[in-house]
Amino acid sequence: MNKPKVAVIFTGGTISMSVDPRIGAAIPSLSSQEILSLVTNIDKYAEIETLNFSKLPGPQITIEMMMDLQKLVMDTLNREDITGVIITHGTDTLEETAYLLDLTINSIKPVVVVGAMRNSSELGYDGPSNLAAAVCTVISPQAKNKGVLVVMNNEVNAASEVTKSNTLSLDTFKSLEFGPLGIVDNDELIFHRDIVNRQHISTNTIVPQVDLIKSTAGMDSRLLKYCVDSGAKGIVIEAMGRGNVPPTMLEGIQYAIQQQVAVVMVSRCPTGRVLDTYGYEGGGRHLRNLGVILGGDLPGQKARIKLMLALTITNDFTELKNIFSYKQYNK
Repeated sequence: MNKPKVAVIFTGGTISMSVDPRIGAAIPSLSSQEILSLVTNIDKYAEIETLNFSKLPGPQITIEMMMDLQKLVMDTLNREDITGVIITHGTDTLEETAYLLDLTINSIKPVVVVGAMRNSSELGYDGPSNLAAAVCTVISPQAKNKGVLVVMNNEVNAASEVTKSNTLSLDTFKSLEFGPLGIVDNDELIFHRDIVNRQHISTNTIVPQVDLIKSTAGMDSRLLKYCVDSGAKGIVIEAMGRGNVPPTMLEGIQYAIQQQVAVVMVSRCPTGRVLDTYGYEGGGRHLRNLGVILGGDLPGQKARIKLMLALTITNDFTELKNIFSYKQYNK
């Protein structure tokens, strides 16, 4: 019986790093073949084809690179001989790349994004075990039509739900609101639940001029006005609590909307969605009435990715509101 063929696209990140003794810090150094050689018995499960996209740390991955990666993933998925695709990625921007891919790729074939929290010079280097779990996931028939998955520390999470929650822990990638979709146990993929709502935005371009601002006590409108005046096409605000901002930010928000700059609001809280619960000045109801778009339960970094993609389809605020309306939009 032929083994499934899996494409592994290497982009860099800690999984490809070791400590350079000259500077005493980790840098990209391992080749794709060196990483795969550390994953024991992988050849018993799948035929692996390697594709070298880049060898960059997570913070050096740009929005434009994410779109180039999306095209490569789509082209690879369209091959009849490929069962699924795995992407190795730096963990600092992993959730953003994974979410972009999840929104723009509409394929039944599994796509898994994986990384490592420890480099190859450290005790307990987790790259090989994470990559092994990713292979077990992508070759499983159960992984079909699940969108993009993130596999780390033997947990399987949806790209739309997962976030990096800790700077150090091996189990840093968590779906804080709902928990993981499943696990990899004894080389077997086991799902505990499904994704109720998935979204797709049909585009192969992106509008990168979207800024992200975190609201804080007593914050004024200077940053908002600067973003608008410097060419922003959209702004995401991480508001307080249920979706509220200091009244001193209202002038900047109104200025942005008057200049036809879309303003999306999410919460700076790690869980829960924004809603127009409060009617006071700067409250969610007041902001919605001004034309602010509620961004559901997305964290700021994901709402920014979503707005960048949505703006390639429409500049109409009503249509953008529909796209962000609590996971109900598919196009």
